[in-house]
Amino acid sequence: MAEESDLERTEPPSGRRIEKAREEGQIPHSRELMAFLVMAMSVGGFWVLGGWLSRQAGGILRHGLAFDRNAAFDVDAMGHSFVALSWEAALLLAPFFALTIAGVLAAQVAVGGWIFAPKALTLNLSRIDPLQGIKRMFSLNSLSELVKAIMKALLIGGVIYWVVRHQQDQFFALIMQPLDRALTSFGHMLIFASIAMVVGLGMIAALDVPYQLWSYYRGLRMTKEELKQEFKEMEGDPQLKARIRSQQREMARKRMMAEVPRADVVVTNPTHFAVALKYDRERMGAPVVVAKGMNLLAARIRDLAVEHRVPVLEAPPLARALHRHTEIGDQIPARLYTAVAEVLAYVYQLGQYAAGSAPVRPEPPATIAVPKDLDPGEIVEVGA
Repeated sequence: MAEESDLERTEPPSGRRIEKAREEGQIPHSRELMAFLVMAMSVGGFWVLGGWLSRQAGGILRHGLAFDRNAAFDVDAMGHSFVALSWEAALLLAPFFALTIAGVLAAQVAVGGWIFAPKALTLNLSRIDPLQGIKRMFSLNSLSELVKAIMKALLIGGVIYWVVRHQQDQFFALIMQPLDRALTSFGHMLIFASIAMVVGLGMIAALDVPYQLWSYYRGLRMTKEELKQEFKEMEGDPQLKARIRSQQREMARKRMMAEVPRADVVVTNPTHFAVALKYDRERMGAPVVVAKGMNLLAARIRDLAVEHRVPVLEAPPLARALHRHTEIGDQIPARLYTAVAEVLAYVYQLGQYAAGSAPVRPEPPATIAVPKDLDPGEIVEVGA
């Protein structure tokens, strides 16, 4: 199947699509924001620490140019002196290195955040594909990078021109000034030019960040078919889910029917409902519903009960009430204790007769009273 064109990718990316892209190392980033923050941090650090930096640099320079007569006769003295001066210079520049690193990290956090994506380190041959490379060279992103490069070149040139034009008198006056004063004046001019450049880079970054975010999410757009497929993967195929639910119901029905032979009694409607009850005085506080069903399932419960010689009692109101107000594994409601007690008493007498302890077969209860608000009545039967 051919790859969808950009015209077909009209839907915004889903959360899963964005998360998957981040796992692969694809996050929005702005080089212009990074350049702006690094430049701003460096200029700010130089402005705040400029005096301290000049004093420390002067001390290092004086120490490096000082000549010790004893060092002339020590072969290792020059090496030790070079190492010491290098270490002092590194410590002197450490704050500026730290500010630069902070600017890089802040730029990434501001746009795309920090991620750890091992998948981005895997070999991807498409990155070295010449055709893909040519395609990227003439892409919209390459065009935007070219425009930004031209803007930065014009910016730097404009800043240099403006600074020279604005401070040309002070610049030429440096020739006539003493060295200390000239260095101070030149440092002020340098900071002024740097601030102007930071402002210009900030303007470019303000335009680049929204564009990078727009370009990133535009590249992750999806087709309607991709959204449907992703929804199926996340939620599951409706037909497959229906088959799974059907199998689960069938398994639950088989487990329920396996409990019918172990029931103490089955209460029927007699045709619409059947509810199987079990009661163990030592382990149960009240009788428990182990199976129930309507219509064909009720008939299967009755047939299975007759097959395994489980007593079957016709008590329509009680059967309707138990079917409506209980679930498999539930104890019967407290308000049905009296009615179920009559049923269990009949089952107990029937067991005594079967064992030969009673001379006469007991008659089933003629009527079993059920609270009217618990009996759904004949309307439920007709609707079933």
